[in-house]
Formats: sequence, C-alpha cells, structure tokens
Amino acid sequence: MSLTVAELARICGGTAEGETARPISGASALESAMPNDVAFVSGKKAMESAATSQAGCLLVPPEFDLRATQTLIRVSQPRAAFGRAILALYPPKRFSGFIHPSAVIAGSAKISADAFVGAHTVIGAESEIGTGTYIGSGCSIGDRVHIGPESVIHPNVTIYDAVRAGARAIVHSGSVIGADGFGFTLSGDCYEKFPQIGTVEIGDDVEIGANCCIDRAALGVTRIGNGTKFDNLVHVGHNCTIGNHVVVAAQTGFSGGVSVGDYAVIGGQAGIGEKARIEARAVIGGKAGVLTSQRVRAGEPVWGIPARPLRKHLKNLAYINRLAEFREEVEELKRKLSALERSQQLTKS
Repeated sequence: MSLTVAELARICGGTAEGETARPISGASALESAMPNDVAFVSGKKAMESAATSQAGCLLVPPEFDLRATQTLIRVSQPRAAFGRAILALYPPKRFSGFIHPSAVIAGSAKISADAFVGAHTVIGAESEIGTGTYIGSGCSIGDRVHIGPESVIHPNVTIYDAVRAGARAIVHSGSVIGADGFGFTLSGDCYEKFPQIGTVEIGDDVEIGANCCIDRAALGVTRIGNGTKFDNLVHVGHNCTIGNHVVVAAQTGFSGGVSVGDYAVIGGQAGIGEKARIEARAVIGGKAGVLTSQRVRAGEPVWGIPARPLRKHLKNLAYINRLAEFREEVEELKRKLSALERSQQLTKS
C-alpha cells in the first residue's frame, strides 16, 4: 500500500514538513530505510544517525533539528506513531464471514455472521463468537465460552469451558486458557485434587503471546485486565488478578492468588510467589524472585532473588564484586594481627 507523507501525518497525528506529496510504500529501520520508506527517530543516538538516513520520511520528536533536504513528520511519540504508520502501510488481513466445512460447531453455539472459523476447529455448546472475530484452524473452544468482537484467536489455541474474553483480544498459537489450577490437598500420605470450578475473564484489548497458560480459578475468577500484554511462555496461576495495561515479558510465572496493579512492568523469567502483591506501576526486573506474600510498593523497581528495591540490589552487587578485595584485606589484617601477637610474646619473654 502507498500513502503520501501528508496522509501518514494525519494517521499519526503529526505535522508534516518538506515534500508532503511524496509517496511512501514501506517502513524500515533508520539505518536501512530507502527513499520510499518511513522510519522513526527516538533517542540521542538515533538523532545523530538521522542525518545520513535515506528514508523518504522521518517520524521525529518536536525538538528535532530539520536538515534542509529531509521530509519529516513531527510527533510527540515517534515510536508509537511508527506503529500506526506500519498498520496503515501493511493492513492486517481481513476475513469475511466464513465457517470451514471441517469445523465442528455445537448447534447451540452463536457465531456472528461475519466471523471466520478455520479448518478443524471445535466450538462447544452455548459458546458465543463476536462480530468480526477470527478463529484460526485447529482451535478447541469449550462450552459457554464468550469471545468478544474483533478478536483474533490464532491457530491451535485451546480455550476451556466458561472462559470470557473481551473485545479485540489477541491470543497466539499454542496458548491454553482455562486449564485447571495447580490445586492439591495432602490427605494422609497422598495428594487429592482440589476441584477447580472457577473461570477466567479477560478484558478488552488484551494480547496473549504464544504458548501461554492462564489457569482457571479454584473458586471465583482468574482475571486479566484491559490492555494487558503477555509475551510468549507466560504462566498465570489460579485466582490471580492482573490489572489493566500490565506488560509481562517471556518465561514469567505467577503463582496462585497473585495480584498485580495497573501499569506494572514484569521482566522476563521473573518468578512471583503465591499471594504476592505487586502494586500499580511497580517494575519487576528480569529473573527477579518475588517471595510468597511479598509486597512490592507502587512505582517501586525491584531486582534480584529475593527481589529487593533496585538501589539496595545494586549496592549488594557492588559488595559482591568487592568480595575478592575484602578477602585480601582480611588476610592482610590477619597477618598483621599474627605479627603483633608474636611481637607481644617476644616482649613478654
């Protein structure tokens, strides 16, 4: 698709300068962009590189210093604007209402006339698929599932009974939503399964990466808030409450009963213990370990195992880095003490 710079400026909510009628048909990184591409400039290093970029149009912050021959669009957030430009230049595939003949759909299920259902997908009794929703091939959707409008369920997703997903949900391949939580009770000398009769509720505009697992609640609801984004390989245990607009990087695990406040950021490979409480806008560093029932205060960045406030974690790292030096100092003190003791003994004798 091709758009003029002026058209891109309207889409991105910015102000165009230079050759506004120039056609733009692609998007690329600043270093590799060609005259028909748009690129974005964000950060001091990128601003320096922009002078030699061949991009036909640059998305730049308001303070960017214009080179006489450059065409640009000034926007407050160049990276976000670049995302909108990409969507305009590379619009997602659109699917008209279609149900593949090999799909198996219960008679009581309600499928919107303009929804798409791919090959070998199974949809259970009393489930509802919203308008404009895409269900890829090989999906298994249980009974009484509700999927909101304009959602995209990629191939080979499994959604268990009674799960609810809001509007514009995106679930990537291999994810499992609504499997039983890890609930067992020691009875005598063996474990008995505690029935998991709760459900999962997912808000609007949630994206769930590939091969994620979100467990149903033992009782009640496992809840994922509006606008939250999961990377691949994220596990959410039973009865967790994840707030609105939370971002979670890959290979992170939440034990049962964890609560996460709005706009929190969770780094990759973090482990969150049972019933931990992460407050709004907290930042959990990569590979951090939040202990069972630990509280991370609002806006606080924490790192390490166990997770500590970032300043304290960095101080501890500095001490660790000096351990060899401390050991040498201790050995030197021991030598001096030993020499002093020998000197005192000689004096006494």
